[in-house]
Amino acid sequence: MDTKEELDALFAPPSDPQLPPDILGELQSIMRLHSISPQDLFFKWESYSIKMGSEQTKLDLTTAMAFKKDLQEMLERESRGKAHVRSVDKRGAYATPRNAAKNGDVYGILDGLVPSTPRQVSTNGATKRKATFETPAIPKVNKSNAMSSPSDGRTVSHQSNGIPKGPQGVAFSDRQNAGQIIETFNDQLLVHEPPVAPPPEPRVKVTANTDLKKFFYKPMAMHLSEASEVLDDRIDEFMSLIQDHHVLEDSAFGNAASQGTSEVIAVGRIASDTLEGRLNAASLVLETSRRMGAGIRVPLKVDSISYEFFPGQIVAVRGTNASGDYFSVNEVLEMPLLPPPASLASSLDSIKERLCGPEEGSREDPSQALNVLIASGPYTADDNLDFGPLHALCEKASSTYADVLILIGPILDIDHPLLATGDFDLPDDPSIEPDKATLNDAFRLLIGAPIRRLAQAVPSITIVLVPSVRDAINKHVSWPQEPFAKPGLGLPKQARMVSNPVTISFNEIVVGISAQDILFDLRREEVTVGKSAESNMLARLPRHIIQQRHFFPLFPPVDRKHLPKAGTEEGIATGTPIDLSYLKLGEWFNVRPDLLIIPSALPPFVKVVETVVVVNPGPSSKRKGAGTYSQMTIYPKRITEKERNLHRDEGRMIGHDLFKRARVDIVKI
Repeated sequence: MDTKEELDALFAPPSDPQLPPDILGELQSIMRLHSISPQDLFFKWESYSIKMGSEQTKLDLTTAMAFKKDLQEMLERESRGKAHVRSVDKRGAYATPRNAAKNGDVYGILDGLVPSTPRQVSTNGATKRKATFETPAIPKVNKSNAMSSPSDGRTVSHQSNGIPKGPQGVAFSDRQNAGQIIETFNDQLLVHEPPVAPPPEPRVKVTANTDLKKFFYKPMAMHLSEASEVLDDRIDEFMSLIQDHHVLEDSAFGNAASQGTSEVIAVGRIASDTLEGRLNAASLVLETSRRMGAGIRVPLKVDSISYEFFPGQIVAVRGTNASGDYFSVNEVLEMPLLPPPASLASSLDSIKERLCGPEEGSREDPSQALNVLIASGPYTADDNLDFGPLHALCEKASSTYADVLILIGPILDIDHPLLATGDFDLPDDPSIEPDKATLNDAFRLLIGAPIRRLAQAVPSITIVLVPSVRDAINKHVSWPQEPFAKPGLGLPKQARMVSNPVTISFNEIVVGISAQDILFDLRREEVTVGKSAESNMLARLPRHIIQQRHFFPLFPPVDRKHLPKAGTEEGIATGTPIDLSYLKLGEWFNVRPDLLIIPSALPPFVKVVETVVVVNPGPSSKRKGAGTYSQMTIYPKRITEKERNLHRDEGRMIGHDLFKRARVDIVKI
């Protein structure tokens, strides 16, 4: 495939398989200027789109030129930064601070403590401050006015402290194209039609398929021996699954590290032979289990196959190790999938009767369908704590009488610049004493208030809150993560607190949710050998999750420095702090879900992969603008005569077939 074909495949919209010549010329110019491949150029374009956080990221000649200019400016900034580091090294680490000659305060000890001491002001006009974990006082005093009387206002501060430099985004109230549908799945089905009044009782019965008590473990107490056993046991478990699925004898399996001319099947974990850099075809190694290969890592030669690999992936490879130096792979065996969920006919009939009433209704009747709204954090832009997108979501759920509202963290985002610095004020509340406010109070006033109003307007609604490792009020810092502690947050009885990740059921529908952005990490770490069987990246990445039966199959996680920039002063994202001892809490058991919700920094999408409806709703708020959410219209399951006969005669369970009866819209907030 030549360069033009690769660029067309990566950048051309589905409606037009070829890029216009002017845009193609700009992209080729960028590749020549920076000496990068089409795939790396596509990654940089996605990062640029995420950074812009606006609606002007559609690829045309104007945005292509702006993209080219941005890459050039980034290169210049990196060059200036390296030159600055070299100049600091030349001056020496023990040089006298320059402000010593002005006021005698060599180390800034008297800074702001006496009126005669001038304050150190940064060049951009914003006062630098270190992030602390102390509770912010109410009202908060801005450091730049420390010698003046505190203000009486108690609204959220819009000072420059902690806000990213550069042009500010559009105010949420001034956003354009609100409510515009940007992608639809099953558009032949009608959108849910709101009733005249909210239902008298909940139409959804929520059941947790995950043992939530197991998530209340003690974090940061991991033992190396436990972690190694968890990783090792996972290889042995997959070996048993593969043996049963392919009907193999014990003698078919062997040690990939042992020299021999006989063809064997080796099961192990994909890893890299180096700690630095990304995985590639030349650095692939297979980590064996202690039982089959004493945990030895052996290089893989994969010249004769086509497959996608990533670190942490469990694979079964067939081949030989004739030289003793590497294992030559001839075939990668198919991974067995978990069966799709199914239910008894009587259960499906009772659910249909609850939704449709005693009279038989039409499948196309949108008033009988379930209305499910799905959103993920952040829920406010970097320059404020107004939480406009959250209020808009609650108003949408209220006006359409939603049956379920799923709010996925981060909700009170620790990577938000104002929260990270503590430089914000809370709305006036008589129950809060000055200097004693906590982050729980901030959640109650900023998040709990709109959720309470929604519950009052729609008493039948079910509100599911999923935490994130970036949530400031969740003391559980590692993944897998325990639910929010509900007391003190001011949430109504309709709010259900679940773990991260979690598998729950809405009536008969099995839903898997994880707040951790595994899709972005997989996209960065995945390496394709040969020709990929699935060219669509957004369909290929969820398949890895389904095949590996785990919400986070990647190991080790991506370095935080390679994740999208955070809004804090340091700009380093929280990342994925995994507790390996409890990694099994992220596994799937018994069945694969009907619906898999994986929020990601990648573009929002809806895909059907191995009968699983995969939804990335996108962030509700970008750093400088409004984001997106997902609305699902789920029609009741209609049992066919054939299904009913097979269930009666053979006892066969009836599949849910959610991908046939659910409409999913990705909507701009």
